[in-house]
Amino acid sequence: MAARAERELAEAAAEQRDRAAGAVEQCPCGQGDGPVHLCVGAGPDHDPERCLCAALPAVPASAALLEPVRDGSGTVTDFLIRAGNHVRSAQWLAPPDQQVGRRYLAALPGAAASGLRDALVEVLETGRALGGLVVDYTEERFGRLRRVQLVHHAARCGDRLLMTWRPVRSQAELLTIDAQHLASMGWGRWDLLSGTVSWSEGMQRIFRADPQLPWSLLEMCDAVLPADVQAFGEFAASVLAGEEPAWTRIRFNVVGEVRTVDLLGRPVADTDGRPWAVQMVARDLTPQMRSRRRLVAKETEARQLRQQAEAERHVASVLREAVLPTYSSGLAELGISAAAAYLPAEEDAAVGGDWYKCRRQPDGQALIAVGDAQGHGLDAVARMAQQRYATAGLAQTGASPGSVATWLNELVATDPAAAMASVVIGHIGPERILRWASAGHPAPLLLRDGTASALPTEHRGPLLGALPGHVYETAELPLADGDLLLLYTDGVVERRGQDITEGVDALARRLVSLGSAEPQRVVDRLAEEYGRASHEDDACLLAVRLRSP
Repeated sequence: MAARAERELAEAAAEQRDRAAGAVEQCPCGQGDGPVHLCVGAGPDHDPERCLCAALPAVPASAALLEPVRDGSGTVTDFLIRAGNHVRSAQWLAPPDQQVGRRYLAALPGAAASGLRDALVEVLETGRALGGLVVDYTEERFGRLRRVQLVHHAARCGDRLLMTWRPVRSQAELLTIDAQHLASMGWGRWDLLSGTVSWSEGMQRIFRADPQLPWSLLEMCDAVLPADVQAFGEFAASVLAGEEPAWTRIRFNVVGEVRTVDLLGRPVADTDGRPWAVQMVARDLTPQMRSRRRLVAKETEARQLRQQAEAERHVASVLREAVLPTYSSGLAELGISAAAAYLPAEEDAAVGGDWYKCRRQPDGQALIAVGDAQGHGLDAVARMAQQRYATAGLAQTGASPGSVATWLNELVATDPAAAMASVVIGHIGPERILRWASAGHPAPLLLRDGTASALPTEHRGPLLGALPGHVYETAELPLADGDLLLLYTDGVVERRGQDITEGVDALARRLVSLGSAEPQRVVDRLAEEYGRASHEDDACLLAVRLRSP
C-alpha cells in the first residue's frame, strides 16, 4: 500500500510539473482547466464564440488541436499541441489541456513507433479524415510499463488538425474495428418506432457522417443518385417484406463524392411478424470502382494508341515503298551493280527517316546517296521524302555533290518544322572517279584488294540545318574495277555504351569477310547480322561495285 501511495504521489508531482511546463498565455475565450491553451488566431479581433478551442470541452473523448512542426525542407516531423480539453484517455495519462505547448511525440512518446504521425501527415496533405485508427500505446512510467489501446479520429482544420482519441471499450470492439477497416464495411440499425439510429464506426467512415448524427433512412434516400433511387426503393421494400436475401448496389453522393456501396439488409420483426427495426450491413466499393474506371480508361487509351500506331505504321510503310523504289537498272550500262536495303530496328517499329538513292543521271554519271532525317513515324518519313526528292532534283542540274549538299542545308535550315539531318552524296563518272560530299554522315567504306577502310573525311561538313550558309566541299577519289563502296546510316554501327569507331571497324571486318560477293549478297548478309542483334535505330545500306563497262 505504501509503495502504491508513493507511486501516486510521484505521478501527481509529475503532472504538476507538466502543468507548470504547459502554462501559456490565457486565450481570450477563457477555455482551459488549469494551464490554459494557445488559441489559434487570438488577437484584438478574436471572437470567443467562433473559437474552435472553446468547443473542445464538449468533446466526450480526449481532444487536441495540433499544429504541424516542419524541418528545413518542409517535411512534417512532429505536431505541436495548441489546445486541448480535460478528458483523460487513461488514468495514468495527463489530459490534453495539460500538454498544451508541448510537441506531441514528447508528450506521448509511446506514439512514435505506432504509425500515427504518418497517418496524421496524410490527413494534413490529402484532407481525408482519419477514422478509427487503433494505436496500441505503451509507455514506461516510473519504472513500470503501462499500456492502453486508443482509437484515434482526426480531421484537417485549415493548416492544423483536430484529433480525438479514446480507449478501446472491449476486445470485441477492437476486433469489429479491425474487421471494418480491412473489409471497408460498417453496419447500421434504424428503429422504426422510436426513430433512433445506431451506426458503427465503419458506417460513419463510409458516409462521412458525424458520429452523433447518423443518417435516417430518409437522409440516406436523399443522398442516393437519381439513377439509383428506384433500386434503393425496391431494396427497402424487400427488406421490410422480409425477403431473403435483400441485397443491392447503390451509388450515394457523399460530401460531393460518388461512393458505390453494397447493401445487405434484414428486418427485425415482432412476434406478430411486423418489422419494428431495420438492420443493414454496408460494404464500400468506391476504391475498387475507382480503380476499375482507371483501368478501363487506361485500356481504352492503350487501344487507341495501338490503333493509331498501327495506322501510322501502315501509312508510313506505304509511303516508304513509294519513295524508296529499287535502284536504277540503267547503272549496268555504266559498269555498276548495286543493292540496297532499309533495316528497321524492330519488326513492328514505326518507319524512320533513313533513305537511299541510286540512279543513272542524264549526264552519264551515277548518283549514289544515303541520308538520315532524324526521328520516327510519319513526320520523319515526310522529311525523308523531302530530302530524298530534293537531292534527286538538285543532282539533275549537274551540280557537284558539295553544291547539292549546300542547297540541301539551306532547305533544312529555313524549314521551322524540320529537324537536323545527315547525308552523303556521290557521283561516279565514266572516268571512274568518285566525287562526294558529306554533311555530318559516317564515311563510306571502300573494299579493295581484300582490305576495307573508311574514306578520308577532312572535307566533311556539319549536319544539315546546323549551320545555315555553310558551303560544303567536294572530295575526289579514283576508283578501280572490282572496288566495292558501302554507304550506310549510323544505325548500322551505333551500339549503346560503345564508341562508334568500334562499330565502324567491326563493319569493315565483316565486309572483308564477304570478299568478292555481289552487292546483293553483301547487303543480305549484313541485313541478317543486323536483324540478329539488338538495335535502337533504323538503318539503310547501299552497296555499289564497279565492273568493266
